[in-house]
This record gives sequence, C-alpha cells and structure tokens, in this order.
Amino acid sequence: MNTIKSIKQSNFLINRRYEAFVFLIGFFGFFGYLGHTMGITNLLNTIMNTAWDLLMNTVFFIMGITVLSGALGKLMIEFGVVRLLEVFLAPLMRPIFRLPGVASLAGLMTFFSDNPAIISLSNDKSFSKYFKKYELISLTNFGTAFGMGLIVLTFMSSFGYFGPAMIGFFGAIIGAVVSTRLMQKMIKPLFSEDEVLQIEEDSSNISFKSKGGAFLRFLNSILDGGKSGVDLGLQIIPGVLIISTVVMIITFGPKDPSVGYQGLAYEGVPVLPKIAGWVSWLFDGLFGFKYPELVAFPITSLGAVGAALSLVKEFINQGIITGNEIAVFTAMGMCWSGYLSTHTAMLDTLKFRHLTSKALISHTIGGIVAGSVAHYIYVLLNIWFNI
Repeated sequence: MNTIKSIKQSNFLINRRYEAFVFLIGFFGFFGYLGHTMGITNLLNTIMNTAWDLLMNTVFFIMGITVLSGALGKLMIEFGVVRLLEVFLAPLMRPIFRLPGVASLAGLMTFFSDNPAIISLSNDKSFSKYFKKYELISLTNFGTAFGMGLIVLTFMSSFGYFGPAMIGFFGAIIGAVVSTRLMQKMIKPLFSEDEVLQIEEDSSNISFKSKGGAFLRFLNSILDGGKSGVDLGLQIIPGVLIISTVVMIITFGPKDPSVGYQGLAYEGVPVLPKIAGWVSWLFDGLFGFKYPELVAFPITSLGAVGAALSLVKEFINQGIITGNEIAVFTAMGMCWSGYLSTHTAMLDTLKFRHLTSKALISHTIGGIVAGSVAHYIYVLLNIWFNI
C-alpha cells in the first residue's frame, strides 16, 4: 500500500516538474520575443505605463458607470420595476427560450448586475421549482448572455453610439436564444422529461422584501446599489490591468514607426493582427471588421468583458472603429461577458461541472451568432436609414 502511494506521489512530482518546465519555456519565450523586438527597457516601461493608464483613465471610468448602474438596478429591484418587467416578459420565455416565465427575472438580474446573480437565484427553491433539471442548468447560458448588460450599453452609449449599442443589444438577445436552446438540446437527453433539480437553499439569496418608508428605501437602495457597483468596479481591476495589457501589447505597434519603440503606453508587437490577418476574410464576413486589431475585443470578452471595454477607447483614438464595430462589440460583449471564467463556477454550484464543455461550446456559438446578427442588422439599417 505504501509502495503504491509513493509511486503516485513520485508521478505527481514528475508531472509538476514537467508543468513548471513547460511554463518557463512559454513564459520566457513569450516575453523574450517581445523584449527582443521592443527592447527590455521599453517593454517594462510599456507594461507599467499601459497598466497605469488603464487604471486611471479606463477602470475608474467604468467604475463610475458601475456605481451609477448599480444604484439604478437596486432602485428598480426595491420599487418593483424588475417584477413589473417580469410580468411583461414572462409570456415570451417559453416560446423564445423554452424556459418558464420566471426565467425573465434571471435575465433582468444579470442585466442590472453581473453573471453571478444567476447563482443566487438558482439556489432559491422558490425560484428553481418552476424548472425542469435541464432547463435550470441551461439558465447559466441564458443569464450569462445578459451579464453586465446595462454597464456595456451605458459605456458604448457614452461615446455617442446609442443606436448601434441598441442594435448590439438585440444581437445579444438572438445570441442568448441560440446559446440557451442549443445547450438544452445537448443536455436534455441526459435527464428524464420531468426530473427536477434538488438543491440546497443558499442563505445569500436575492431578497425582494422592502422595509421602512419610501424615502429610507430610496436612500438605502442607491447607497447599497452604489456600493455593489464599487465592488464590481474593484473586481474588474485585475482583468483589465492584466488581460488588457497583455492583449494590447500583442495588438498595437509603436506609436511612431519612424522613431521606433519608446516605452509608451499601448505600444507593442502586433502579433494578434498578423494572425487574424490570415483569416481576415472570415472576420470581415461575420462581423464586418476592416482592421484585424479589432479581433482583440471579442477575444478579451471571453475572459472578462470589463477588460474588453478598456480596448474601445484606444480603438476610437486610432480611428479604426465605427457604429458597426460598436454594435458587434456590444452584442458579443454582452453575450459572452467573460463566460470562460464564470460558467465553470456557476455549473459547479449546481453540481454539474462535467457539463461545462457543452455550456462553453453552445455559448461560443451563441456569441458568434450575436455579433453576426448585429453586423448585418447595422448594415441593413445603415442602407435604409443612414444611421
């Protein structure tokens, strides 16, 4: 017995050493190539300057939006607006998404906050009792498609692109339909038709009970909602500073090609555009992207939509973005909203982590459909109305 245990431990240590060896090769190979091209000093200065500029000029801008949208969302919950919207949206759930009417509450909650709101709702027995097992599991795809929706719409509209942002919102809805129904089709054969998911109720459920007078409830709502917005703003800092910095370093070239690298913010080696350029016809056909650099947004949205939003300002500064790109970014940013980092946790909470691959595949397809729909609707409306 001890021999078997020692063999397993030895194999584990060997695997860990191989893993460390592979990591070091990848790490030094990646940054060694960047340092060789840019110069080590310029690379380090660019990393620090980019992270600093993202923190000061992007993160706090997004945090301002999350605080305001958090307060607005809390007000709508406190004074029954969300419940009222649920009444109007509930009849659409079954024919469009193949979900019970109460699922509309999940979409609204994630739209006004973020993906994890689904977990609190799913763990509420008074909510989950309306779902069959495969329906409740597919709720992870449905809710994720609207995650941070209000923040994304507000952010895009702040640059004067309200119309394209609303087109993107419609595209995200279509993407949600595709993702949710595809997920249901993939997992439905695994469960009996009437099987209901048994869960343990969570004490952190979202409460709709109101206490105190109207003024006190109003004051508490905006303060609590604003506080949740601050928390969300703080949560996106690592994603924005780390993911966006790396993505930008492999997306943009030197600020002034005639001078070369100067260690300025947003400089880098344009590896990603070169790779995207090999299939530029595909991105042009699907999303209408005329510049390969734009692929950075949907790729970043896979991990964190907050980080993806930080790319928009630089795209605007470089003049490579139009209403079409805003529509596509809004659709894909909302629909994907960092699902690679949230689907596993959400399904793990429901004790169905083994279905993560199916959720990821269906949601990837849904996001691509969302961006394509937004692109072609924008093109048609631009032809008809010159928006």
